[in-house]
Amino acid sequence: MMNGILRIQTYRPRQSAPVEGVTVVITGSGFTAHRITDAEGNAEDVAICAPACALSLDENNTTTLPYAVCSLTARKPGYRTVRIQGIQIFAGQVTLARPEMIPDTEEGKDIANPPVIIPTHALFAGNGGSGPSPTEHCTGSRVLDRVIVPKNITVHLGRPAASARNVTVSFRDYIANVASSEVYPTWPIEALKANIHCQISLALNRIYTEWYPSKGYTFNITNSTSYDQYYVHGRTVFDVMVKLTDDIFNTYIRKTGTVNPYYSEYCDGKSVTCPGLKQWGTVTLANQGRNALSILKYYYGSDIEIVRTSNIQSIPRSYPGSPLRQGDRGTAVFTLQRQLNRITKDYPFLGLLTVDGVFGSRMTETVKRFQKQFNLTADGVVGRQTWYKISYIYVSVKDLAELTSEGETATGTLSDGTWGGTVLRVGSSGSAVEQLQFWLNTLAQYESSIPSVTVDGVYGSGTAGAVRAFQRRYGLSVDGVVGRATWTELYDQFRSIQSDNGRPNAYPGTALRQGSSGQNVRLVQFWLKIARTVYPSLNTLTVDGKFGAGTAAAVRRFQSYFGLTSDGVVGRTTWNKLYEVYNDIANRLLTASLRPGEYPGILRRGSTGTAVRELQFYLYLMSAYESSIPAVSIDGSFGAATENSVRAYQRFAKLTVDGVVGRTTWNSLYGKASTLRVSGPVVTLKRLPYPGTPLAVGATGDAVLYYNLLLQRIAYYFDSVESPPLSDRYTDETAASTRSAQALLDLPETGVADAETWTAVEALSLQLAAVSPNPDRDAGQADAYPGRAMKEGSVGPDVGQIEQWLNGRYMRICGEDYVTENFRFGPKETEGVRAAQERADLLVTGTVNEETWAALRAQSCECEEG
Repeated sequence: MMNGILRIQTYRPRQSAPVEGVTVVITGSGFTAHRITDAEGNAEDVAICAPACALSLDENNTTTLPYAVCSLTARKPGYRTVRIQGIQIFAGQVTLARPEMIPDTEEGKDIANPPVIIPTHALFAGNGGSGPSPTEHCTGSRVLDRVIVPKNITVHLGRPAASARNVTVSFRDYIANVASSEVYPTWPIEALKANIHCQISLALNRIYTEWYPSKGYTFNITNSTSYDQYYVHGRTVFDVMVKLTDDIFNTYIRKTGTVNPYYSEYCDGKSVTCPGLKQWGTVTLANQGRNALSILKYYYGSDIEIVRTSNIQSIPRSYPGSPLRQGDRGTAVFTLQRQLNRITKDYPFLGLLTVDGVFGSRMTETVKRFQKQFNLTADGVVGRQTWYKISYIYVSVKDLAELTSEGETATGTLSDGTWGGTVLRVGSSGSAVEQLQFWLNTLAQYESSIPSVTVDGVYGSGTAGAVRAFQRRYGLSVDGVVGRATWTELYDQFRSIQSDNGRPNAYPGTALRQGSSGQNVRLVQFWLKIARTVYPSLNTLTVDGKFGAGTAAAVRRFQSYFGLTSDGVVGRTTWNKLYEVYNDIANRLLTASLRPGEYPGILRRGSTGTAVRELQFYLYLMSAYESSIPAVSIDGSFGAATENSVRAYQRFAKLTVDGVVGRTTWNSLYGKASTLRVSGPVVTLKRLPYPGTPLAVGATGDAVLYYNLLLQRIAYYFDSVESPPLSDRYTDETAASTRSAQALLDLPETGVADAETWTAVEALSLQLAAVSPNPDRDAGQADAYPGRAMKEGSVGPDVGQIEQWLNGRYMRICGEDYVTENFRFGPKETEGVRAAQERADLLVTGTVNEETWAALRAQSCECEEG
């Protein structure tokens, strides 16, 4: 085994100044090391034993981590403690830990300070790569007038529509972070360069096309590999990634004859395949002697080129084109001297220079010290990497000086956010305006829609414009004037910006049989128990999580009743049928076996009997798919409600609307219902309102049945809650179950379902339903149709799959927006499903049946033309 190096450098935000005297404790497997940073913010390197380098070069290694793991804690009185967990150390490589030391102020005492947790490397975990490339080029979409390498990039730490934090970081830090998160630092240099070119190009494509802002979002890119590429906020990075990024950060891939940065889709090529670059494949090609461009052409075609741009945002002057060294003179040297002198105010060990435009020996030494501090080759020559690093640090120290010194007034007035009582507008001046500008500038670092302003205490047109942008962003009256509401919201957002900020179980994958135990056995027993409430010939059993002889007998009886192989073993088929039956019962869709559908004769208001029950069942099924058709009770009586439902169906099917079921209406209804029925029941959570009076022993009706269902769901998850019978009668068992639920919820144990109990029981039960185990698929069949349809009101993991596919469509198709992946089928999901159905030439209902399920899957993965 060889050593890897952990190099620690402590800075103020954005490397604007070193922080001396920070105590750093490093812990790993079998060791603890202590370091203290010096005046330059540097600590002595920590050598850490790491696994053999060969492990990180073997794409078939999926069992042994190719790196060592350690944690770090950095402390200094007066600063917030920084904790980083999961630091990755590779043999022969340098890992850079750069804790950002933030002053610990009184007002920040109550702000959360969680550790940075670096997850298992994406290559080892198999969850890296990029999102798919768009298949449509939108007409009229927002596109910048030229390709610009931004100073900063705003990253959404989650899927596009998810509620997650936005962070704004320097573009170069972002790329080094992505590279460190996506590939191993031990790879050949040309392989690394090819990967980093892809990462840069993909990010610049998102910025150039304004992909997310054009959809109304206030960020440039996400850190989700389902949509963009991997970014771990606050992680340590590898020195080689930083150096390569500094060299090529202003390059990108484009197709010959085009302007835009190419959306360079990529994947690991091992656990995931894609049309673009294969990360592991770049290692093979680099070892064959190919350079980065040759590797990229291998994957993207011979018509690509690598372009370097000088359009770099916030850089005072572009690289002059050739290295500067001792003996050179001119305006470029003059610029360097001015920038280095400004940096020296925060890095005094660099030494002040005479600004004379002459590159002398003293300047050579200053450049060497700068290069050493920022992990560049310390040769005293200002090449492209050193030039842009000096520019970056220069801009950082100037920005921070403006934000800090001019944002803090001498008297401290208004520093607690208190409204001073004076409306601020164009022409105002003074400390309150300075405070306002300070907050705006801080927010501008995180919100791309808010422009930066000069913190000068003068309320001019620039400040008014920034205020209007802020008001627009946060839903305030847009007038460019700061009254109490705008002031308070500004302060609240400033405070909030300082705080740092899967998928439920599926089929177990192995059959359950006598001797098995645990949660999955409890689930099977629970479903069997519910099934017996409708099918009394099934066996009774205890829900105890132990698969004994009684459970095996109950399974065999269930299998025999439903025409399955009667072996007492719960494999996937039995599991699926159990869950289907449970959902049918929970949604009250079960009825007697259907007749073949022969026409029974005319049915109208006043008719009764089996044929009416069959009619009502078909209407009930259609109502689940078509919202214009009202649901009916399956009671065998053709009353006003059934007539209204028939009229609605006739209207939907473009038949004569008379409320009478003749042969034409019957055959049409039976045909459509039979087609839809193969998709299974529509699973939704149908909520009933509190009945208005408490439920107690002796109460009956739908509200009691609904309440018993809520209790049963809670009882499955909580052993302390007794499961009541599935009945529309409030029995002694229901009262006992209520008392146990009230104990769980810390309510008075009365056994009566009053308004408070009803609300608490419903809230907990619906929450459990939204994330309940999905037993229909194992990892190998994660996208198999679940055997039941879904529509607005449905919840759970299957809805989560639909939401993922809808978002997959939106990555590729213009004019549609993302949905929040919250396992809840709402209006936006309905809109997306209808669009998918229309695109696939299906019946447009907004309900996901088996055909729509397949269409969504296809459109999210292999998008058709058109």
